[in-house]
Amino acid sequence: MSLSRKACLAGVYEHPTRFAPDKSMFQIAAESIRGALHDCGLTIKDVDGLAMTGVGMSGMGIMGFCDYINLNPNYVDSTSIGGSSFVAHTAHAAAAIAAGLCEVCVVAFGSTVASFRGPMGAGGGGADTCDQFEIPFGPTTVGSYAMVAQRHMHEYGTTPEQLAEVAVTMRLHASMNPVAKYRNPITVEDVLASRVISSPLHLLDCCIISDGGGALVITSAERARNLKKKPVYILGTGEAVRHAARGQRDFLDIAAAQSGKLAFERAGVKHADIDMAMIYDSFTITVVSTLENLGFCKPGEGGAFVSGGRLRFDGEFPINTDGGGLSSNHPMMRGMFLVIEATKQLRGECGPRQVRDCQIALVHGTGGSLGLRHSGATLILSNQ
Repeated sequence: MSLSRKACLAGVYEHPTRFAPDKSMFQIAAESIRGALHDCGLTIKDVDGLAMTGVGMSGMGIMGFCDYINLNPNYVDSTSIGGSSFVAHTAHAAAAIAAGLCEVCVVAFGSTVASFRGPMGAGGGGADTCDQFEIPFGPTTVGSYAMVAQRHMHEYGTTPEQLAEVAVTMRLHASMNPVAKYRNPITVEDVLASRVISSPLHLLDCCIISDGGGALVITSAERARNLKKKPVYILGTGEAVRHAARGQRDFLDIAAAQSGKLAFERAGVKHADIDMAMIYDSFTITVVSTLENLGFCKPGEGGAFVSGGRLRFDGEFPINTDGGGLSSNHPMMRGMFLVIEATKQLRGECGPRQVRDCQIALVHGTGGSLGLRHSGATLILSNQ
């Protein structure tokens, strides 16, 4: 069964907070739902589906949130595959709506990881049985991505300057986003002068840490036509995982290769049809590797592809026009904001950072760590 154009993003909302010690994660999520429903002209009484997960939420946390907002949905989804979860939730909601399991599904997220001030991405955290051969050696999140960057540089000659261009472009976009956490311009030289966190990644090659949250309202294409905002159609979706148990350990083969291929096939569009993309940017190398695996350039060409202003909002292939996780926000799970910004771009609501003639957008979320086990979820969206 094809899902193409059967469901729409009808409402979106990004919580403006970047540091909220006075709020709980549930409060941020609830306020975001209210904002997304207002965006499309619906109320909580219209909602009969809920998808949610979050940092610090237990496997049954979604039930507590239903109690918190007094909701009794017909459909729930608490899939947790890391930062790509909300991209996957969007696909799952579209499938549920097409199958008649619900009519209006809200995807919600709230996080207070910055104001909590706990250690993030530290060695040995979150150990599962499958990590038994790695966790004893204390791998860190940044260390796993540094291995990917080291391998890419060794294999293809990618340079620190090329990675730095990603961070510079994200900061340019953040400068035009009034709610971005960091808006002061930076240069390639600034990135290279920032301290090394895990070689070859510098401080400004790494995502920021913030509080934050957001929500999406997803409904049928038929119902979306009569709502407040122009609908954004879901054309194609894909999900995948990569892990060491496959019997090989290629740091440059990531889940995006599988999920992206599925999304393009199901959407019936080509790479040349994509007007802008929202790519998970936990680190600068994440963008380079993801673009290669999605097929926008050949393996080894990612460094050159991200250079020369190509990724700017007014460039040949704009990405992360909100400033990304490198400059705008990163509450440890950023997939929500990828979908929100892509939707706003397709509606033409992004002001000075608006991509010209934006009609089709790609969203790709990454969960886990590229150098270890990780997930990938891809969406292709259209305003027609």
